[in-house]
Amino acid sequence: MENTDFLQKHIEETVEEIVKDIIKATLKNPKEGAFMAKFLLASRKASRTREKYEKEGLHVPGFLIASITSSCNLHCAGCYSRCNDATVDAEPVQQLSKAEWSKVFTEADELGISFIMLAGGEPLLRRDVIESASTYKNIIFPVFTNGTYIDEKYFDLFDKNRNLLPVLSIEGDREITDGRRGEGIYDCIEANMNTFKDNGMIFGASITVTTENYKEVTSPEFIEDLMSKGCKLIIYVEFVPVTEEAQYLAPGDPERVYVAQAMDEMRRRTNEIVLLSFPGDELSNGGCMAAGRGFFHINSHGGAEPCPFSPFSDINVKDTSLRDAISSRLFGQLKLQGLLGESHLGGCVLFEKKDQVEAILAEGKEAV
Repeated sequence: MENTDFLQKHIEETVEEIVKDIIKATLKNPKEGAFMAKFLLASRKASRTREKYEKEGLHVPGFLIASITSSCNLHCAGCYSRCNDATVDAEPVQQLSKAEWSKVFTEADELGISFIMLAGGEPLLRRDVIESASTYKNIIFPVFTNGTYIDEKYFDLFDKNRNLLPVLSIEGDREITDGRRGEGIYDCIEANMNTFKDNGMIFGASITVTTENYKEVTSPEFIEDLMSKGCKLIIYVEFVPVTEEAQYLAPGDPERVYVAQAMDEMRRRTNEIVLLSFPGDELSNGGCMAAGRGFFHINSHGGAEPCPFSPFSDINVKDTSLRDAISSRLFGQLKLQGLLGESHLGGCVLFEKKDQVEAILAEGKEAV
């Protein structure tokens, strides 16, 4: 039986600390600092809302991941989204409309969800959804982008709406980044970073961590280089192997410990950048935080999934509310059967144990 009181408190404290860290990182930027100070009040109100629902028997996570499109212009090596056919080159069909995503954002605001991470595919291909997100000032929307579609209109949108936080995907230096993402991508990202910095706008970086680059991307030199470009947030995302041949790239316990220690050391050295990891230290959280424990995922077609790496769903927000999606049978069984706390080799426990997830899904369909 899960200790929801402990989990809820952990999520509240995590949200509070992230907001405070961002405020510290933006002390020299009055516009950003003013927005974040106002958002801190909104996030505390959201925490009280989640606490109210907790007492009513509904555990609301503080985070949501929304993949707002299945389209992307790049073919990055080892992309889990393409391997799962969540990202395709064909024209998208039956994806959530702007109005449907706006309904999700409204319900998330009412439930007290403070962070909605916009992903894809390439999310900037959905300018209509990004513009809708900008109007929800109680929510911060980190926008995970490859950076190739940031134009003057997007720079202006980000500047006027500080709740939209661009997070640029980068793999390390120019050779490593272009090697995975395509020639010229590093220079494009660097140019965008310079523009953000010149205009006093904060941005973040998303880095895929593997057994081959984990030391380089957590080194003081690499982090300080990003800081010099104006970066205020780094999110480390563990590589999830989509083939047996790529299993060796997935970080194990030694690599996780190294990354955690490197992050702690950098946090002691400076408070001018926020360092986060996903999934991070699962042990301290009592296991994986997916399936609504700490976050969940809505795919571009509206399916509520445990996480982007576990593309299985038994409920769709087109047909029901976000509140019902959080309480889906699949999410409940994953927690009840203890899959989220099981040991695994690296990356994502639910991706590794997808046969068991599929079995739970099949049982649910048979029961209907």
